Amino acid sequence: MKKLVVLTGAGMSAESGISTFRDSGGLWDRYPVEQVATPEGYAANPQLVLDFYNERRRELLHSSPNHGHRLLAELEQYVDVRIITQNVDNLHERAGSTHVIHLHGEMMKVTSSRDPNNPRYIRELTADHCDVKLGDKAADGSQLRPFIVWFGEAVPMIEPAIDEVGQADVFLIIGTSLNVYPAAGLLNYVPYQVPVYLIDPKDVAISSGRKVHVIKAGASEGMETFKKILLDGTE
Repeated sequence: MKKLVVLTGAGMSAESGISTFRDSGGLWDRYPVEQVATPEGYAANPQLVLDFYNERRRELLHSSPNHGHRLLAELEQYVDVRIITQNVDNLHERAGSTHVIHLHGEMMKVTSSRDPNNPRYIRELTADHCDVKLGDKAADGSQLRPFIVWFGEAVPMIEPAIDEVGQADVFLIIGTSLNVYPAAGLLNYVPYQVPVYLIDPKDVAISSGRKVHVIKAGASEGMETFKKILLDGTE
């Protein structure tokens, strides 16, 4: 079965109403990244960081997968789909996708402040109990923190992602500026003969010299076009 590997970014979830980080008016315009998305910010003001992610979770719970998410899940009927996402939402899974690698963590999960990548301490929050308060403890006794890869932290899932990309028969990029590393470097691991497609309504600078087939559209409209190309060979 043909293997489609997909890299998704904030533009994938924008149509679902999820606040983007980097766009004008995005979260980084309202919250300094140093305060809410770095280990130093968390150490300086854990209450602010916990409140920020509690708010993001509530936003996520009021959002639904969009047509683009659902089309990606639907493609599993025809090809082996592997999704690598920079997004911390769970909209791919809620749409029905079954193979998702989260490079930057998962919003609905929390973990130990002392040992954040230890699977023994990672647990999923429920819709009924999605807020984390100071004093809430992980199994090792440390404060529960968001299971998010902050700036300056290692990206443990990059190696599995590189493995998937190296086995791709088709590589698709949706809604990412290709500015954030190491995720942006995944394009360098796509075998040279493999076709690369990019769905984005904005211009995206591709620095690798690869030939990229650009579909200039939002995630849902772009996925409609890509599905026709993949399954019918037509645009």
